[in-house]
Amino acid sequence: MIQFKDITLEDRETIISYTQNSDRRNCDLSFSNLCSWRFLYDTQFAIVENFLVLKFYHTNGKLAYMMPVGTGDLKPVLDKMIEDARAEERQFRMYGVCSSMEEELEGIMPGKLKFSCNRNYADYIYLREDLATLAGKKFQSKRNHVNKFIKNYNYEYAPITPDTVAECLALEREWCRANNCDEREDLVNEYKSLKFALDHFEEIGLTGGLLRVDGKIVAFTFGMPIGIDTFGVHVEKANTDIEGAYAMINQQFAQHVPEQYIYLNREEDLGLEGLRKAKLSYQPAILLEKGMVTLIED
Repeated sequence: MIQFKDITLEDRETIISYTQNSDRRNCDLSFSNLCSWRFLYDTQFAIVENFLVLKFYHTNGKLAYMMPVGTGDLKPVLDKMIEDARAEERQFRMYGVCSSMEEELEGIMPGKLKFSCNRNYADYIYLREDLATLAGKKFQSKRNHVNKFIKNYNYEYAPITPDTVAECLALEREWCRANNCDEREDLVNEYKSLKFALDHFEEIGLTGGLLRVDGKIVAFTFGMPIGIDTFGVHVEKANTDIEGAYAMINQQFAQHVPEQYIYLNREEDLGLEGLRKAKLSYQPAILLEKGMVTLIED
């Protein structure tokens, strides 16, 4: 079996040495997501033949791996992953397999793998410049929201620092009360992940921004690089009583993400109709479809 180990904050440099030097763009590879959601998925990692291999257990208890990240011959890595799954007497499956990877995998293991895709887990990837400038006719309504916010409120944008984490968490608790988080398991889990990320903000390597209106935080957001040209935006929360707060924090953060990142990955919609409509309204440049691969047993 592959010798996996639990992901900890101390593993940051090892993991990002693979992910942030790759051309992969899917949000699942963000160290922040891997670390802050470990409580739910028991995520582990190993380095195999110069590839980063990630292993986890889905909410229904099913074993799964991520498509490995690295350079070199992928065939022996896949063989060892399949052996690892068999040692646990589990079916071999991989998540985070983008459509561009299917041809490579089929070439390595012809006729041995079954591919499937779920639209609910596609990543919404935007041009950073689009979200920062909101230029052009297609963003007219977004500019209107931002301009109205600027006109109506005495606001300030600032980076998230350890000193402001407590205020961000206070806004999150307000948001949870308004949205009955305690009645929804998914929102309870989201709060746990968010709190872990904020509590370990600098250790994880996160970058964030917040909006104040009359001195009080009304919105915040944070994320970190995923790959060479893509920055992941993992969380965005705002007081919905403040009109335009979401549009404003979205634009301001995009303006402050380093220009080396061409794309912003704002993650999936999980099949939620309202979330899908909101994400599509920002005109994604790429809808990154991610599939699952399972082994066809003889």
